[in-house]
Amino acid sequence: MALAGNFVAAGLLEELDRFAELVQDLNEDEWASPTRCVGWTVADVAAHLIGTMTDVVEGRLDGLGTPEVTQREVDERRGRSPKELADECFEARTLAGQLLAAFDDAAYAAPPPGGYDGTLAEAVEALWYDAYLHADDIRAAIGRPTEIGPGLAASTSHVAGFARAQGWDGEIPTDDAAAHEFVLVATGRSTGGDGSPPNIYAV
Repeated sequence: MALAGNFVAAGLLEELDRFAELVQDLNEDEWASPTRCVGWTVADVAAHLIGTMTDVVEGRLDGLGTPEVTQREVDERRGRSPKELADECFEARTLAGQLLAAFDDAAYAAPPPGGYDGTLAEAVEALWYDAYLHADDIRAAIGRPTEIGPGLAASTSHVAGFARAQGWDGEIPTDDAAAHEFVLVATGRSTGGDGSPPNIYAV
């Protein structure tokens, strides 16, 4: 079950601020660093996440999350600097804040536009998860430590929902380190053992 609508809205906005702040000061070598997202550099990861948020706030929802749309998001931003992408992220965050402020509890409990299979709160939670995890991808690529915060709770909630839907019935960890590893395993970024959640992208 997704976290409460107002909570995920505030969390997403804060995560986007943190993402932009992370990206804006990266140097050339860090920008070109390979990540654990196979075939993607730090620049590609940033382009995808920021491109997704721009698509959302501008209403381009068709095919969001598909390989084709993801590749378009990256290709459209190829060659842009960290500062340019950070500025775009701040702009998307501002527009997202304006949109989210218009929703009440009933709206968060209803399906969102764009055909997302769930409620609006779950869709916002998914965006928060994406921002948190891709920031973690970047930190891992450039040798910075994982930052544990509310985004981890959103990510754990999101991937646990998908894992449950795929028949997994294990325990959801509450310890921060275990929860972080849970998210990495469930997204194919780490290898789990017996009782671990399935890779939610493997189906």
